[in-house]
Amino acid sequence: MPKQQPTDKQPWYKDGLSFQCTQCGECCSGDPGYVWVDPDEIQLMADQLDMEVADFEDQFIRNVGSQKSLKEYSDGDCILLDPEKRTCMVYAGRPIQCRTWPFWDSTLESKKAWKETCDVCPGAGKGKLYTLEQIEVQRTEKSV
Repeated sequence: MPKQQPTDKQPWYKDGLSFQCTQCGECCSGDPGYVWVDPDEIQLMADQLDMEVADFEDQFIRNVGSQKSLKEYSDGDCILLDPEKRTCMVYAGRPIQCRTWPFWDSTLESKKAWKETCDVCPGAGKGKLYTLEQIEVQRTEKSV
């Protein structure tokens, strides 16, 4: 009789991964891209900066089709990354996309992808151990 294969294969990070944000700003800089935000996130960030939503959107948000994203500086740095201190100006109210770093599909794709993440992010692979369940909650959390 052939051996039955398990139906739900555990991911390579089944024993958990360590991460502790150092607020270095590395994940907020580099190549251009998008940080997608929804109205609730925009409100929270505006509140963090004690701004009206409309003023916050004028200064920090760009429309990309029917979606909204944080603006960037010409070098790819997030508009909310303080250029002097290199810290997030709305860290406590940052968007889900930022809060769930480094537990993104792209960084969890393989051990190699995680190692590459650890090579560029000083907090990845160090600090608090996140369980598989905690990682999966982060990985699948989405903006509404």
